[in-house]
Amino acid sequence: MRIGFIGLGNMGGPMALNLIKAGHSLIVHDLRRTAAEPHLAAGARWAQTPGAAATDSEVVFTSLPGPKEVEEVALGEGGIISGLARGAVFADLSTNSPTTIRRIHAAFASRGIEVLDAPVSGGILGARNATLAVMVGGDRGAFDRMKPALDAIGDKVSYIGASGAGAVAKLVHNMIALCSTQLLAEAFTMGVKAGVSPEALLKVVQDGAYGQGMLLKGMPRMVFRGNFDRVTFALKLARKDLGLATEMGRELNVPMPIASLVEQDLLAAIANGLAEKDSTAAVTIQESRANVKIRV
Repeated sequence: MRIGFIGLGNMGGPMALNLIKAGHSLIVHDLRRTAAEPHLAAGARWAQTPGAAATDSEVVFTSLPGPKEVEEVALGEGGIISGLARGAVFADLSTNSPTTIRRIHAAFASRGIEVLDAPVSGGILGARNATLAVMVGGDRGAFDRMKPALDAIGDKVSYIGASGAGAVAKLVHNMIALCSTQLLAEAFTMGVKAGVSPEALLKVVQDGAYGQGMLLKGMPRMVFRGNFDRVTFALKLARKDLGLATEMGRELNVPMPIASLVEQDLLAAIANGLAEKDSTAAVTIQESRANVKIRV
C-alpha cells in the first residue's frame, strides 16, 4: 500500500518503521528532517510538505501532538487535503478532539475522501513492538480497506463506530487511566503513612479483585444490564469499607479528595434505597447526573 506518514515522534516514528517492515511503501514528513533518517535509510521517501506526502498516497497517517496540529496539517496551506486524491483515506492516529475530527471529516467528505479517527494506546513500547490498541471511527468500508495497514502498527485493532467514535473511546480510556493513577496515589500514600511498605501494598492490590480485573469484568455483567440485584459485594458494605479508608485518611492527615467524592456517591445511593443492592449500583448516581444510562 502507498502510504504517506506525517509526524515521526516517539509514537509516529516507530509506527512508520513498522509499516515499512510490513512491506508498505512510505513517503514521510516531519518538522524535523532528522527524525526521518531511520525511515529514509529503510527505503522511505521524503516529502517537503504534508500535501506532498499525500500526493499519490492511498492513505495518509498523521501522528501529532493534538487537535490544533492535526487540523493545520490536514486543512492548512499545503495540507493533506491539497494533495490527497478522491477515493483515498486520511487516518489520524493522534489523540484528538471528536469535534475537530468530525469537522475534518466533513471537509474531506466534500472532496470524496474518507477520514478515519484511529487513536492508539500502548505507549512507546507498544509502538515499537506493533502491539498497540487502535480505536477506529469512521466509514466501515474505509476501515476494512485500511485494516491491513492498521494491523502493521497494532495487534488490537477495533472498529468503534461512526466518525469521532475512535476519538471518544481514546478519551474514555485515558480519563480512566489518568484518574485511576491519582486514586492509586491517594490509596498508597494513606497505606504507606499508616506503616505498610509500598511493595506489600502493591502485591495486595495485584492479588485482589482490582488487580484481577474483576471491576472491568463486572461492567458488562452488572452495569450494562442494570443487574444490581445479583449481589457480589453489597453497596452497604462498600460504603462501610470506603468510610473506614477515608476515616483513616483523616486520622493520618492524608488528603483524599477522590475517595471522599466517591464516598458521597455511595451515601447518595444508599439514601436512594440501594443499600442491599450490589456496590455497582452506585453508578446510578452518576447516570442521574449525566441523564444517561450505561446499558446494552
